[in-house]
Amino acid sequence: MIEFKSVSKLYPDGTRAVDDFSVIIPSRKTTVFVGSSGCGKTTLLRMINRMVDPTSGTIEIDSRDIAQTEPVRLRRSIGYVMQNSGLLPHRKVIDNVATVLLLTKVPKAEAYERALTLLDTVGLDRVLANRYPGELSGGQQQRVGVARGLAADPNILLMDEPFGAVDPIVRTELQAETMRLQRELDKTIVFVTHDIDEAFLLGDQVIILEKGARIAQKGTPEEILARPASDFVASFIGAERGKRRLTVSSGVQANGDDLVLVDAGGYAAGVIAAPDGKLATGNASPKSRSVSNKTSQAGDA
Repeated sequence: MIEFKSVSKLYPDGTRAVDDFSVIIPSRKTTVFVGSSGCGKTTLLRMINRMVDPTSGTIEIDSRDIAQTEPVRLRRSIGYVMQNSGLLPHRKVIDNVATVLLLTKVPKAEAYERALTLLDTVGLDRVLANRYPGELSGGQQQRVGVARGLAADPNILLMDEPFGAVDPIVRTELQAETMRLQRELDKTIVFVTHDIDEAFLLGDQVIILEKGARIAQKGTPEEILARPASDFVASFIGAERGKRRLTVSSGVQANGDDLVLVDAGGYAAGVIAAPDGKLATGNASPKSRSVSNKTSQAGDA
């Protein structure tokens, strides 16, 4: 468990990036910080591994103040995945993944074997181990970055907008991969994004931030969608527009059970499934059969 207790961060230029922030991040769950640029979400993330130290307040991991742990030692015990992967361009993939292990004096053969296993874990062919980052696609580089973050088998994995620089198709694949890894590895993940759809897809707990890292609302995606805490939250999540504002389509009911939901533009956005869980497949019009699977994905997060 990670706990922020009345944490603030004031930079020398007078910028108050974080203002009296308190929250509990539960173990073995994915917590997502989401908000607009400059709201303090990345500062909060970097405080967890002491890349940034708070001006006041404390941060505890399993009831121990992280200020009592030497920063480099702390960072090596926490996985960190950043945007653009952050790989060392002059080192091969296998060396990038094994970096932390080699720094902590794990024998080279053992570190390399662990690195190869992690390539399997993140869905990369071992043939890529001896290539350089510049020879990989953006999506492959991000997978290598995730493998490196997992190398020391940390209990905590920090992910700072890791998929922001890849195209939408690859981003969707990486999001699915992140959910799979969490199901299999059961880590405490703290994820930063500015994309509310990504937050709702990945987060067990979602924390919507305003300027100064003030909490506008925290809760499960379902809780936030059902009961936005303020006009700011409702606007941020798009509660009153587009695909968030769903209604039952008039006259479209497949198999006599499944009701098609449409967004504010009249386009199919999902279904209310029958008790057996099957989606509508029957007599709906072509337009209504173009049902997004987003609703199903969000429910699985």
